[in-house]
Amino acid sequence: MTTSLALAAPGWTGLSADELGVVWFGLLGVLLIGYAILDGFDLGVGMMHPFVARNDEERRVTLNSIGPLWDGNEVWLVTFGGALFAAFPEAYATIFSAFYDALFLVLFGLVLRAVSIEFRSKLTNPRWRSAWDRVFFGSSVLVTFLFGVAVGNTMRGIALDELHEFTGSIVDLIQPFSLGAGVLAVALFALHGGIYLSLKTEGDLQRRVVSRVWLAYWVFIVSFVAVSLLTLREVPSATANLERVPALALIPAGNVAAIVTVGLALRRRRRGTAFAFSCLSVAAFVALLGIALFPHLVASSVAPESNSLTVYNAASSPRTLEIMLVIAGLGMPCVIAYTSIVYWTFRGKVTLDAQSY
Repeated sequence: MTTSLALAAPGWTGLSADELGVVWFGLLGVLLIGYAILDGFDLGVGMMHPFVARNDEERRVTLNSIGPLWDGNEVWLVTFGGALFAAFPEAYATIFSAFYDALFLVLFGLVLRAVSIEFRSKLTNPRWRSAWDRVFFGSSVLVTFLFGVAVGNTMRGIALDELHEFTGSIVDLIQPFSLGAGVLAVALFALHGGIYLSLKTEGDLQRRVVSRVWLAYWVFIVSFVAVSLLTLREVPSATANLERVPALALIPAGNVAAIVTVGLALRRRRRGTAFAFSCLSVAAFVALLGIALFPHLVASSVAPESNSLTVYNAASSPRTLEIMLVIAGLGMPCVIAYTSIVYWTFRGKVTLDAQSY
């Protein structure tokens, strides 16, 4: 009894166990925003790749636009997974159990994508390179789509029993709303990646990229409106926190403003501005996901009040969460510094040399 009270008492941070859970929910959101922005554009480049490049040189240019960056971008996903495991281990276990097949496909897609980037340049044979180009495109679409489907299912809730174990099947995860979320993710990242690619290219290739960006923009607008309407119908609880805290309405309003600004900036050929607001839009989508979910980590569609995993009942001990804060405080500046140095080093237009892919 004394030990339990000691663990529940506020530690050096002065935060209670519930408050620490909320803090780590927010920090996970920051990590997810970092991953969505950074890996989002290089997944988008993979999806735009076959539609903008007409010859091997142009394909190499698109590939090298993300060549020095893609593996560092995925560090954010690894960090997110590690933080989720340490901060909310039961939620981590439930997610991997419920989405095992989908997550295995995501891992398969990420491995194929990495292999396609590294193997493509090993031979000059056109068939060899063409095959890996198709793998690069297909794996980028697969990973993005499955991420979107996972987000859709997380918002809808999944069948959890009183032991927080998934009792449904993979068929239960394939619903119109979840599939729509997958399509929206593909459209969003294709737009995000296309804008980034327009910053890294020039000449005829850049002009083709810009024309495809406009197509991606309108596809995104249509899918955004459709999924938003579907959300209001299928997941009415998604707006509960917006109604409870009206100030949070600034986030969806800011998201719409960012999306409109992307179009205006593209029209005025201010591609840097368009990319900045594209980043803001991606961040806003992740923030809206957090608002829709909170305080849930994994919502139960069977008995939401009793069977769901929340930031309160799924968190690690307060001592663990406090130690993790120290680690995050030391590690995050290093990750941000590394990312900044890499992006600064490889700024500007892509040029091909003997070391290029």
